[in-house]
Amino acid sequence: MNAEFFSALILLKLKQDAEAKLGGPVANCVITVPYYFNDPCRRATQNAGTIAGLNVVDILNEPTAATLAYAWNKGELGRADLAQTERTILVYDLGGGTFDVTLVKYTPTSFQVLATDGDTFLGGLDWTRRLVNHVAEMFRNHFRIDPRDDGRARLALTEECDDVKRLLSEHEEWLLEFTYRDKTLKTVITRAEFEKLTADMLQRTRDTTEFVIDGVGITPDEIDEVVLIGGSTYMPAVTNMLEEMLGRPPVRILDPQLAVAQGAAIHAAILEVRETGGSGSLSAGVLKRLSSISSIDVNAHSLGIEITDPADKARKLNHIMIPRNTPLPVEFKQRFVTNTANPSGILVRLLEGETKDASGCTFIGDFRISGLP
Repeated sequence: MNAEFFSALILLKLKQDAEAKLGGPVANCVITVPYYFNDPCRRATQNAGTIAGLNVVDILNEPTAATLAYAWNKGELGRADLAQTERTILVYDLGGGTFDVTLVKYTPTSFQVLATDGDTFLGGLDWTRRLVNHVAEMFRNHFRIDPRDDGRARLALTEECDDVKRLLSEHEEWLLEFTYRDKTLKTVITRAEFEKLTADMLQRTRDTTEFVIDGVGITPDEIDEVVLIGGSTYMPAVTNMLEEMLGRPPVRILDPQLAVAQGAAIHAAILEVRETGGSGSLSAGVLKRLSSISSIDVNAHSLGIEITDPADKARKLNHIMIPRNTPLPVEFKQRFVTNTANPSGILVRLLEGETKDASGCTFIGDFRISGLP
């Protein structure tokens, strides 16, 4: 069983819950993904929806969804009657398994993603694992046995450490108690100790945030508000780091664990209004607001084609044609020459990624041009 199958099981349960709540069938859906997901990850997500019996009408980036929810909660979304003053929002999204940060310029009726970056292998679970390893080492030093060597014990310790991690967001310290093979370790974990254990991972998110801001060419003073998304942003260290770096505390008008789902629902309503004119359950005022919203996205990864290295015919290079963070849609044209004279056709391989070496990029498809003169 692969990740698509497990994702499909979760989506199927959500579908069943929604149908039970609404009292009718649910056929269509909008699925959100981290902005930094590459093309194979997005396709796998769409496949999971299909396996679950859903028609996936759109794959929406989580920061975009969060911005929609933010504007809606402020009572501004789609309000053409309000001053269309541009504001720059930084969306800091630290979930359970992924991290990304996105800069969005928005008015009540328009959204433009300026830049995004992230790490699909960094999230709250990594904070939990760091605490698991710390406690397991303490247990091993005390009792000469390692609970990580036992699958069930490791799972139990992970659950205990995850609870302590959450509690440390509200308390300065917490007593951790763990029993394995009739031996019990009791130790007080302080917030300061936990933050020291995980400081390097928090720094990684700071480095990424600074990289995105610098890439757009703005200063922290030009960022109007910071929006937190993802349950891991409850950790005080996150709030403190962002306030120190940007000179203002993040806003808390959204529930970090619900905002993306709320934004997805708003996006689904916008799509319905565009396609069908809207549902009878929506008021005329809401329909008018939803129909006035426009958005401009960017590509999270560079797009290019595979070419042959002129200096080494055996080596394949990634020739980037559409750099990352380019506003979409976009059209780009460039002239190329073939490796051999007068070929009848050529195979074009499409790549996604930043590295010069084609083997370090993600292959996303190919097409053949035939019948060349």
